[in-house]
Amino acid sequence: MPYTSKEGCCIQSMSNLLLFGYGNPGRGDDALGLLLTEWANQLGLSGVTCLTDMQLLIEHTCDLIQFQRILFVDADMSCNGPFQFTNVYAEKDTSYTSHALTPAALLFIFEKIYQRKPPNSFLLRIRGYDFELGNTLSKQADINLKAAIKYVQHWHLDYLGKICGNRNNA
Repeated sequence: MPYTSKEGCCIQSMSNLLLFGYGNPGRGDDALGLLLTEWANQLGLSGVTCLTDMQLLIEHTCDLIQFQRILFVDADMSCNGPFQFTNVYAEKDTSYTSHALTPAALLFIFEKIYQRKPPNSFLLRIRGYDFELGNTLSKQADINLKAAIKYVQHWHLDYLGKICGNRNNA
């Protein structure tokens, strides 16, 4: 059910965010992107569609077409903790022809296939520490995940407030 503000602003129809978490749940902290996406799915954030996979593939360009914004979420062992949030732009990079793509390469392929700009896109890299096969989420990664969840929730609500305010002022 869409959330409607006191002003009658239907948020679900305006937001249209794809939250795309990826990683390997069998490799400890590599599950961070999946876990954040699972949290959002369980919470039922207004206007958010959740998608998970082990890695980004060319076929995922089809999943992006109906959205206004994309938030890619992944674990990263080299980013500053607890997480880094950046814009992502279409760019042909070295992963362009590989089995596992970067978000930038996926957006580049989207542009080539659909002959238009991709949706506004962002990358949330959550700092992980232990990526060994068979391990569970490390204590520090869990702390980082909680900080990233709080950030995403505020980021999304801030966006909804802005679009609802713009619609009510029109």
